[in-house]
Amino acid sequence: MALTTVAELRSALGVGTLYTDAVLQSVCDASDNVLLPFLWKNQQYIIAHGNTGTVGTLYFDQDISDYFYVGQSVTISGAGTKYNGTKTITGVDTRSFNVTTNHTVDNPRHTVEPYGIAAAETYADYTTVPAIQEASLMISIAIWQARQAPSGQGMTVDGFAPSPFTMSNTLLARVRGLLAPYLDPRSMVG
Repeated sequence: MALTTVAELRSALGVGTLYTDAVLQSVCDASDNVLLPFLWKNQQYIIAHGNTGTVGTLYFDQDISDYFYVGQSVTISGAGTKYNGTKTITGVDTRSFNVTTNHTVDNPRHTVEPYGIAAAETYADYTTVPAIQEASLMISIAIWQARQAPSGQGMTVDGFAPSPFTMSNTLLARVRGLLAPYLDPRSMVG
């Protein structure tokens, strides 16, 4: 899902055909990588997994009985090759669910680090939300300008002094007002 297209970024920067699509696409992809993890999605984080035969069990740190149900199709990522992909849930407990895997050896419960993700059907299409599209474009422009500025630093408006903070946590803070209604509460801890 590209929140900012190459054509939009090219137009906003006014660079015409000076740079290839691949160069501009890398900036759009970086913007997505910065922004998308913070948007609220229909997903839960997998903290551990194990299996007995071909029955794989994925564990969560909270009650998931209201999120997932038997027969539901989920997309699993970051949980290892035996679990990753689209799976159908075959059993649900308070903090775990079962799926069919292609394991040949039993494995006890063990931690998944970094956490994996179990994503159910998505109800929001963020590519159609103007505030999110604008935030993505602003982040893309900030990334582009940081690449082009000497030493990768931007200039402040008040004194034209180099600022080493152009790609720090303030990158997302600049657009937080646009994103506020769409941010995942779990991404705002700390």
